[in-house]
Order: sequence, then C-alpha cells, then structure tokens
Amino acid sequence: MALFLALVMGVAAHAADFNLTIAHIVDEANSWHKASVFFKDEIEKRSNGRIAVTIYPNSQLGSEIDQIQSALTGGGVDIVITGESMMTYIPELGILGVPYLITSDAHMEKVAGGEIGKEIEKLMMMDGEGFRCLAHFIRGPRNVTSNKPVRKPDDMKGMIIRTPASTITVATFEAFGAKPTPMAFSEVFTSLQSGTIQAQENPLAMIKTGNFYEVQKYLNKTEHLRTWIYFAIAERTFKTLPADLQKLVVEVGKEMQDYERKLFVEGETKLADELKAAGMTFVEDVDQAAFAKLADGAMQKLMEGEYSYLKPLYEKIKAVK
Repeated sequence: MALFLALVMGVAAHAADFNLTIAHIVDEANSWHKASVFFKDEIEKRSNGRIAVTIYPNSQLGSEIDQIQSALTGGGVDIVITGESMMTYIPELGILGVPYLITSDAHMEKVAGGEIGKEIEKLMMMDGEGFRCLAHFIRGPRNVTSNKPVRKPDDMKGMIIRTPASTITVATFEAFGAKPTPMAFSEVFTSLQSGTIQAQENPLAMIKTGNFYEVQKYLNKTEHLRTWIYFAIAERTFKTLPADLQKLVVEVGKEMQDYERKLFVEGETKLADELKAAGMTFVEDVDQAAFAKLADGAMQKLMEGEYSYLKPLYEKIKAVK
C-alpha cells in the first residue's frame, strides 16, 4: 500500500499545471500535424512539464467548424488550425477563399506577414473573445484534376466539378463555364469513380490523400487559389496561462512556423514527384491569366451585393506588389 501511495503521489507531483488540446482535420503525414508535434515537444520540454499538450488529428474531435466552436465555448479544444472556415464567425475571413487574389507564395507572404495579416489577426481576436494567432502556414495552391487536359476556360465548359460549399468558389467555377457541385470530401473519390462528377480541385496533399490519381489522369496547374491558414489558440485559454508561459507559447509558435515552412516546401516537391510516378500527367501550360480575369469578374459581381464587406480587404491585397 505504501508503494502504491508513493507511486500515485509521484504521478500527481509531476502532473502538468496546464493542459492544451490541439485539434485539426489532417492526417499524421501532413506538415500541419508534424508542426503540431514540434509545438508539443518544445512546449512540454521548455515549460519543464508545466504544460502538457495533446493532439487530435484526422477530425477526431469533429469538423473544423466543430473544433472552432469547441475552442470558442471552452468545450475541450484549445488550439485549432483554421482559416476561411472562420467566416462563419468573422465574415471578412472569406477573403482567404477568393480565387486568384493571391498571385504567388511571395505575394502571400507579403500579405499574411504584413499589415493586412495583422489586420486579419486582429479580426480573429473577436474583441478578446476569439483566437490569438501563433503562426500562419502557407497552403499549397489548389489545382483542377480531370480526365481531359484543361488549359483554358473553354476546356471546362459543361464540366461537372466538385467544389467546397462556398458561394465564392461556386460562382467562380460557374464563370469558368463549369458545373460546380459541392459535396463532402469523403464522397469525392467514389463520385469520380462512378462518373457522377468529372473533376475536382484541391492542393497536391489532398489529391494524394484522396487517392484521386487512381481515377483522374490530368493534374491541371490552374493554381486558382493560394491561401494560408492559422495555428491559433483560444484567447480564453491563453489568458489562463501565467505571463512566462504566455511568452513561451508565442515564442514556440514563431519557431514552429519556420519549421512547418521548411516541411511544406520539401513536401510539395515530393508530392509532385509521387503523383507523377502514380501516373498523373501535369498540365503546365494553363492560361492562368484567362482564368484569373473571369474569377475577378465573378468576384466583382459578388462584391456589388452580399459580399460588399470584402471589398476593402480585396482592394488592399490587390495593391500589394
């Protein structure tokens, strides 16, 4: 009995003072998850065990929206990886889902790492009731996959393509002449296999994860959407930490951003090679300018109506060179 009590007391003595839960929607091979593991290891080591971090990948704690809601309401999630989905709470975050607004990774870094990024991070705070952004991750550009090459908008006329359930994305692909069909990611492979849809659009990582190379021959480098995503802690959680641990969390977040960036760059090259080896043909000579012109026209129409609130950020991002 004495030994048992000593063991119990030993465990209690070494229990963490604070527990942080990270939830995200990707698998363990993704750079976001590997960055989360980096964060966990560094925080636990450098806090001398005062903070314990638990990670739940693969949507184990629900969809991205579920995870956001849990973090905002104190439902068990403390840190999320999120971006455009925050438009449910902050409409202006819809700007992260506007096709061809960001023209390159360098342009994205100027936007996300500059004054516009700070403005968006301030919006994420939701007057102290939202999220504190600890890092931002660059996402790979989204490309269209299909069973015929797509080089210009005319090649997409009448094409039934799966898109996310985003008004902006749907309006953009309608402007391309396609027939966008929103559906859950989990249904895309079987729908392509059966011919219910003819194409889909995603970053390289999701094309690999979804095994779309088995049912799609061409990866068309439309690169129609470049965006970033935030590794963010609920401000309600952040405020419970003492000042020294708050400082540590912010410092490790910055280091993690650099770590993830290196993994991302290496991963994009590897993914392209793997998809080519799996039999996909990369269509490099896509007329992105023609697609971008149509996308801008679609967005201008939306901003004349219900999306008028996006216009200030849209114009600021366009002006960044």
